[in-house]
Order: sequence, then structure tokens, then C-alpha cells
Amino acid sequence: MAHREGTRQIHVGRVPVGGGAPVSVQSMTTTKTADVDGTLAQVYALAGAGADIVRITCNDVAAAEGLAEIVPRSPVPIIADIHYQYRLALAALEAGVQGLRLNPGNIRKPHQIRAVARDAKDRGIPIRVGVNAGSLDRDLMKRYGSATPEALVASAQKEIEYLAEEDFHDIKISVKHSHVPSMVESYRLLADTVGFPLHLGVTEAGPPPGGLIKSVAGIATLLLEGIGDTIRFSLTADPVEEARAGRQLLEYLDLRERTGLDLIACPSCGRAEVDVLEVAQAAQAKLEEAKLPIQVAVMGCVVNGPGEAREADLGIAAGRGRGHLFIKGKVVRVVPEDEMVEALLDEARKLVDEGVEARIAAADDLAADLAAQDRQVLIDIQGDANRAAARRAAVADVAAR
Repeated sequence: MAHREGTRQIHVGRVPVGGGAPVSVQSMTTTKTADVDGTLAQVYALAGAGADIVRITCNDVAAAEGLAEIVPRSPVPIIADIHYQYRLALAALEAGVQGLRLNPGNIRKPHQIRAVARDAKDRGIPIRVGVNAGSLDRDLMKRYGSATPEALVASAQKEIEYLAEEDFHDIKISVKHSHVPSMVESYRLLADTVGFPLHLGVTEAGPPPGGLIKSVAGIATLLLEGIGDTIRFSLTADPVEEARAGRQLLEYLDLRERTGLDLIACPSCGRAEVDVLEVAQAAQAKLEEAKLPIQVAVMGCVVNGPGEAREADLGIAAGRGRGHLFIKGKVVRVVPEDEMVEALLDEARKLVDEGVEARIAAADDLAADLAAQDRQVLIDIQGDANRAAARRAAVADVAAR
């Protein structure tokens, strides 16, 4: 496999991109961002399917306020997708996102781009210059006649120049096209032109199986040439399919290690009732030793945990000195806190042997009621533990300036 030398490395939260780091998988939520719980549930599902980074639209003030609650509760770094309104980029930064995606085709005023660059630089947040053949700047379309590879790369270079004027260099770039040969040639040209990490994707690939075939044709071709640092399959489908396909492609190309157990955990927050890292590490060690091929979630509190991680095969959430075991979001057992890891292992073995439906049918009669009681008590005690109201207000203030 070819190797592209000299790629600059950036960090999207804790995920390194470029500079020899493992190729990462991205996807994008399809929920309304203002629906915080629904969006978080999809983020957890994407993380469980193999997404290292998740992009979320920030198309209005309500979405920016939603990000203020979503970001601190997300298991993976969040990138805000920005179109047209640069103030929403500033609001998303205030919300705490770990990355921005700007489209040069619809945020064109240099002073607006520079304002975003200054704020992002102050916060240490990277920006993706997301060029798209379907929304290319009118002047470039006039100059090149169509969305040629040269036009897409010129658009990226123009945006890079604006960012460089603010001494901003934490950049990754995409030049997406729906026509696979044009997409491949655009990225080849871009790789010969810049040293920034590249985000690969075939835009508007469509539904499977055609969308999958187009995406694999374009992305795999470039990866085998050593081009590309992070990828996204843009499918007209459940985004979980995008994440799963991206992860599988990297495994098939020997660019990511194959894994059996898929353990996800919340990043911990003001509601966490246990040391999430400690429990997650203990659970991972036990489950990996047992070689159980399932997806398991370790969540810090029962208030949000079962709902946010409802796509996991099995999970456990803490609350009031107890562990609440859940299968596909349904609480099936409540155990003492010091028995959480062993109970998780025991239930995981039964789940693999008996299946989801059988284990849900075997749920303790009082488990769901106990979980509901613990959840309400914690809400009454902790109130707005994650300062969601204050974070929303700060974001709304930035967006309204």
C-alpha cells in the first residue's frame, strides 16, 4: 500500500487525524439537533457501529443550544456542520464542539471566515474546509465551466488562504464529488497540492447497494494509494450503516484492527454516580477475556444512560449505589454497585447464549420500576447537573450578537 508523506496532524478532541494516525471513521446524525435525547441516542449508536467522530448539523440557534447539551454527554468528538450563517459557527464553538465543518460555497465573506478562524484558534479547535461539487462558488463555476477537480481544489486553496491570514493551520480538507472518477482525481490533485490531512467521501452516493459501491470504489482507491486520513460514507440510509461500512472497509484494508468486543462508555459528566473509566476498564478486561462478540455500554448514571445507549446489546448504568443492567435500552436487572462488573459479565454470557428476546423476557419484574425511581430521585437531587440551562443561554447569546 502506498504511503503519503508529510501530512500534518490535527486533533478532533482526542482523535488524531493525519500525520500517520490510524484512519478514522466519521458519520453524521439525521435527527433534529434540538432533540437532544434523540440525537445523543443516534450518536451512541454511531459510536457503537464504529464511528470515531460524529458530525451534527448546526442550522439554527435551537441546534446550537442543543449542541451545548449534547457535546459534554457524547462518547465521541462532535463536529458542527455549518452552512451560510457564520454566527452559528461561533455559537457552536461556544457550545464546546471539537471541530467545525465550513462550506466555502456558502460562507463566502472573508471577514466572516476570519472571525470564525480567530475564535477557533483561540479555543484550539480544527476546521474542515468542506468543498462540495454541488455547492461550488459561482465565480469558480464560471471560471472552470463545471465542478472539475481543478475547480474543487481551487476552492479549497482560497479558503485556506483566508484561514492562513489569521495564522490558522489546524485544517483538514475534503473535495467531495458525486461522480466517482472526478472525486478520485480531485483528491489526487489535492494530495499533490497541500500537506493537510484529507477527509474522503463520495457526496450524495445514494442508497445501498449503489451508494455503498460508489463509496467503496472512490474511498478504497485513494486509501490504497496512501491518500486519506479520515473517511465518511454518505449514504441515503440509516447513518449506522455508514459507520459500520466505513469501519469494515478499514478493517478489510488492514488499516484498522479487527475487534470482537465493542465497548462504548459515556465521557462522564455532572450526573455520573461512579468512576466510569474504572468500571469501563474492569468490564472491558473481563469481557475481552471471555471473548464475547457483543456491544456493551458502560454509563455513568441511570438518568440518561439506558436511553442514550439503547442501541447497545447490553449496558449498565449507575444510580444510588446500584447498577441498572439494560438490554437494548430496557432495564432487566438491578444489582448492588460493587457487583456491577460481575453482573455485566454474567448477563453478557447469557445474552450470547440465549439471545436478546429471551433475556428481555427473563427480566426481573421490579427492575424497570426501581430504575425509574432511582432516575427521578437523582433528578430531584442533582437538578441541572450539567449546567445545561447556562450553556444554552451562553450559546444563544453568541448566536444573537
